[in-house]
Amino acid sequence: MSRVAKKPVALPKGVEINIQAESISAKGPKGTLSIAKPAGVNLAVDNGHATFSTDNVELIPLTGTLRAILANMVKGVSEGFERKLELVGVGYRASMQGKDLNLALGFSHPVLLQAPAGITIATPTQTEIVVSGADKQQVGEFAAKIRGVRPPEPYKGKGVKYAGEVIIRKEAKKA
Repeated sequence: MSRVAKKPVALPKGVEINIQAESISAKGPKGTLSIAKPAGVNLAVDNGHATFSTDNVELIPLTGTLRAILANMVKGVSEGFERKLELVGVGYRASMQGKDLNLALGFSHPVLLQAPAGITIATPTQTEIVVSGADKQQVGEFAAKIRGVRPPEPYKGKGVKYAGEVIIRKEAKKA
């Protein structure tokens, strides 16, 4: 059995797991998430802990993956996930237009991005963006989409970067 799959997933108060033949769903204060359950993997919930098991040797790696995904689902529906981004550059700013994110990143036009369902965007300052939601994969994917509009460049570090990200600088060309 995989080492990851052996570790039980703790279920905080207010989080319920519903096991069906083809799917596993987690419901909590931040929403509901579900994932497909493969046929040879068993999930047992008892005393506030969920454990995975399988009899098929070929499905052992999959049980560890499912355990990690379920742990992220439980954390997402109870606490939620968030990614912070920073805008570095003169005139670079972000603002909200209703539910859309309006980015001024030095292009000749503003960039408008619509948040997918289940994702909330906040702009505490003009140079900060906070992407939050219950689904870790969706939050990360949308944050990467925002960063991909203008990734940080290596000479001055201008662009959209994750909070805490270190940009390795290059030396400028010498004449």
